[in-house]
Formats: sequence, C-alpha cells, structure tokens
Amino acid sequence: MSARPAAPTTAVAESAVAEAADPCCAAPLPVLGRDVTVPLVTGGEVTYAALDYAASAPALQRVWDDVAAYAPYYGSVHRGAGYLSQLSTDLFENSRATVAEFLDCRPGDQVVFTRSTTDSLNLLAATLPADCQVFVFETEHHASLLPWRDARVTYLNAPRTPEQAVATLERALADRDPYGPALVCVTGASNVTGELWPVKELAAAAHAHGARIVLDAAQLAPHHPVSVQELDVDWIAFSGHKLYAPFGSGVLAGRADWLQDSEPYLAGGGASRKVARRADGGVDVEWHTTAARHEAGSPNVIGVYSIASACKALTEAGFDQLVAREQHLIDTVRAGLVEVPEVKVLSLFGDEAPRVGVISFVVEGWNSSHFAAALSAEYGIGVRDGLFCAHPLVRTLLGSDPQDPGECGAPEAAPGERSLNAIRVSFGAGTPDEHVERFVGAVKELVRDGAQWNYRTEDGRCVPDRG
Repeated sequence: MSARPAAPTTAVAESAVAEAADPCCAAPLPVLGRDVTVPLVTGGEVTYAALDYAASAPALQRVWDDVAAYAPYYGSVHRGAGYLSQLSTDLFENSRATVAEFLDCRPGDQVVFTRSTTDSLNLLAATLPADCQVFVFETEHHASLLPWRDARVTYLNAPRTPEQAVATLERALADRDPYGPALVCVTGASNVTGELWPVKELAAAAHAHGARIVLDAAQLAPHHPVSVQELDVDWIAFSGHKLYAPFGSGVLAGRADWLQDSEPYLAGGGASRKVARRADGGVDVEWHTTAARHEAGSPNVIGVYSIASACKALTEAGFDQLVAREQHLIDTVRAGLVEVPEVKVLSLFGDEAPRVGVISFVVEGWNSSHFAAALSAEYGIGVRDGLFCAHPLVRTLLGSDPQDPGECGAPEAAPGERSLNAIRVSFGAGTPDEHVERFVGAVKELVRDGAQWNYRTEDGRCVPDRG
C-alpha cells in the first residue's frame, strides 16, 4: 500500500545530525519536557533536570510529532477493509521491518511486538523446549533474572572482569548435566553500573557449548548500535520507553523456530489462523506461524509506530555522534564525583570499563533516599534511588548480607541513617550539558554543606518536611 501519513515537517532530524568541529559538542536531541520547570522547596523554580533515563527516557520530539501526524489516520489492523485500517496495517508492518533493520536481524528472524522487555523475556520463557536449562548471572535486572520459573535455572555469581564472565559461563555450560537444550540470558549494559558486557564473547561461548543466548538490550539499544548478526545472539529484547518512545511497547526479535514450535503466548484473535468446531463439540485451532502467533488481541499500533520512529531518529542522528557526546557527559560526571571523597561509585569491572550513561553511587554519611530527595527538592534534579530492580547485584556491589533490610524503591532507613540502597544518575541523547553540570555541583554542595531543608520518611519514601 502506498498511501502513508506524512511525517511532520520539523527541523529535528536536521538539528540532530548537525555536528560541530568536536563531535562531543553536537546538540542534544530535542525531547519532550526539556523546558518543564519545577518548584524548589527553597523558593523559586528551575528547569527540570531529568537524569533518570535508565528508568524511562523522555520521548523524542521527533517521535511525538510522528505519532501526532499519524493519529488522525488511526484504525484497526490486519483485517479491516476500510482505508484507515489498511493504512494502519501498512504502518504496523512497515514498523516491524524498520525494527528488524535497526537491529540488523538475519533473514528469517521474527520481530514480535510486546509490552516491554519484561513481557518479551516472559514470552521467550514460555517458548522454551522441554528440559531447557537457563543460565543467568545474578547481575541481571529482575526482568531477565526472574521469568524462567518453569525451567531449570543456574544462577551464576557476579564476575569482576569481562574475561571472568566468559570463563564462568563456559565452565557452567561444560558442566551441565544432562546435556540438552540451554539458554543463556545476559544484559548488554548494566542498569546499575552502566558497564558494557562482553556480549559477542558470551554468545560465542554459548554456541560453542550448544546453547542459545538472549540479549537484554533495554539499556544498550538507546545508547549504542546493536547488531543481531554482529553480536551473533539468538534473540534480543528491549523496551520502547527506554528508547525515547512512549510507554507500553517492546520488542522480542530473533530466531523463529522456538517461537513457532510453542503454544501462543496469549490465545485469542490474531494469533489464530483458523478455528473450527469438531463433531464432538470441541474446537480445532490452527495457529499462525508468523510473529502474529504471539501477538493476540488488538495491537498497540501507536506504541509500535513510536518504536519505529525512535529507531529511525537514532539512526539518522548517527550513533557515532550520540556515543561521542554521551561519553563527554559520562566523563563530566565521573570527573566531578571523583573530586568528592565521600562518594563511592559502584562498579563490577573497574573504572576503565566502557559504559553507557548510567552511574550508581553511595555517599558516606547519607541515606541514599535522603540524598536523592534533596537533589530533587532543592536543585530540581530527578535521579533514582533504591536497588533498581537488580537486588542481588546491588547487594553484591554494596558488600551486604542477602538478609540485610532494603527493597526496591522503599528504603526503610530514616534521613541520616545508613540504608541498603544507592543513588543512580542516568542520561542520554536528550541530556544538555547543564543538567549534568548542575548535578555535579549539587552533589558537591550537599556533601559539603548538607541539605538546606528538613526531610522525613513517608510511605517508605524520603520527602521534604513541609511542617
């Protein structure tokens, strides 16, 4: 079908690819909320510094404009005879092709649209062959640590070097008994430390021992180019809301055989190709063998289109430029934090390890929730505190006992008391230099002078005490 809603005419793409003599000085990509102001408890307002990209990155303005241009043409997909339904179907399936190209998928790979990375990995877990053994490092986000409840799971200890990660996996795979189907699940970039994992080497180790591998790219895809073929992974999962698209959409892309051989993740319309009553009163079902097999129900067309738009925007901006600029921001933050002796940056692989714009730390003498609350209330800076849905990893990095109190997003300690959690600052393609510079300055001031306001614990969160 040739008729498509035209993308809005904006200068976003042009400004995104414009580069200065130094690529680190390229302008940040325009994102929603870049001009939002927030009140400070000390009086006045300030432009909000969104430094919680690892949780949810702000949507690119380009993505929002593309979705707005399509919205009047919205229609049901795949089976509608009307013009808008056919146009929406074309948009939906072309988005699938865009994502496949963005990921450099192999011929024959399937791109399945889901709700999130968590949904994608739970879908894959539901397709595992009988007696499949899963190998996963304790360093994973819960989205890739927990979905394998119906499989035999081997949890691997946190490695301290990339080489140790590969050696640990090779030993575990070589020792597995009985020898049968196996799956390795690994992150591409840690959502706690930002460190890049040796995905290509881990994939080679997995394949050498007859195992397959799925890459959790939720933190990698927004920051670096990801090639299924170059990394030689079997599947890749990621979320739209971390890739500068709105909430509610995700991707599982990779080999089709396990997906085709399993029962549909959800049973219903769209997944079924043919349904007929039997003479005995039962129902015979013929399921699709395409990606539709695991996409039952009315799909999130706008969410899917927004992912495709984000893929195009990042590709057009140029990952070389994006990576160079982000490294400049990483260097700014790390250089600032190293000047504060009370700050301890958390790391598995050491200071020289390559990483994306995700940095977690603790501050001596501070409850992490108290520190994060002060950054927000007194400086207009949004960061994350807690265990980041990676409890085993953060506990390992903090050297804590597994039974120590503390839970994701609900620290129990009061301001000034030690807490089993950390502070995470994260940023990306839409982050201005001023935001990270303000953050570094705020950290130094808080450590030197203390908070200007009183805080209390309310419903497990540290909040300003407004009397």
